[in-house]
Amino acid sequence: SSGNMAYVIFADQVIKPRFECKNIYEMTSELAKRMGVEQKFTEGRTQEEWMRHLYQQSVQAIPALPDFDTFRQQGIFKQRDPEQHHVAYKSFREDPLANPLETPSGKIEIYSAALADIAAKWQLEKEDIIDPLPVYAAGFENYDDPLASRYPLQLTGFHFKGRVHSTYGNVDVLKAACRQEMWINPMDAAQRGITNGDMIRIFNDRGEVQIAAKVTPRMMPGVVALGEGAWYTPDSKRIDRAGSINVLTSQRPSPLAKGNPSHTNLVQVAKV
Repeated sequence: SSGNMAYVIFADQVIKPRFECKNIYEMTSELAKRMGVEQKFTEGRTQEEWMRHLYQQSVQAIPALPDFDTFRQQGIFKQRDPEQHHVAYKSFREDPLANPLETPSGKIEIYSAALADIAAKWQLEKEDIIDPLPVYAAGFENYDDPLASRYPLQLTGFHFKGRVHSTYGNVDVLKAACRQEMWINPMDAAQRGITNGDMIRIFNDRGEVQIAAKVTPRMMPGVVALGEGAWYTPDSKRIDRAGSINVLTSQRPSPLAKGNPSHTNLVQVAKV
């Protein structure tokens, strides 16, 4: 699912697993078994039993859904809004007291009490800022970092149109139609003798990537961008030739989500 979609697709198995291949649920269940917590993890259900159990909860919320086997056979279910449009938080807007939001106050919050509580209780590094208000926080590896003297460009990641994260990143026709490139401002490119389409090096202490440059005023000076999800393809010198932003990304987790900080990386760029 992604965003406010009015349909759901059953992504069924195309072929049975070959040889000893296991799905993610089987892998994690085996790990849980060896750690002595298999029953707590699986609750006695296989992957398909979990799918059926969770689907039934959706049926209770959306009675128009067909039964599991029918949905699996037809492959897609579309729901039509009788009013032909969707209004965000409609029930809350009509009666906020009867339909509170899932926030501590039940309202839309500018000041987040939940984030304030997290910030007060979690042990955070100096540059890890969790603020209950929507304020700017430079974060780690920012433009003011001493490391910027060696790596003056801020590398940020973005969702690429030719993939869903890394899914479909191996499809040749998509790679040909949507070439992986690093976006760079014309002023930063000119300082480095880079023109549109040139092969460039993107590097820092963590690694190096070599791909083509896309020179565009859509990037602000001092910032470069690389679509996330490209499949790591190193050569004999461990230089990635596919444009994987993970090669250049810190393993330090982001402050709140504890995820991949692919918007916070200092790099240098040079023409090959």
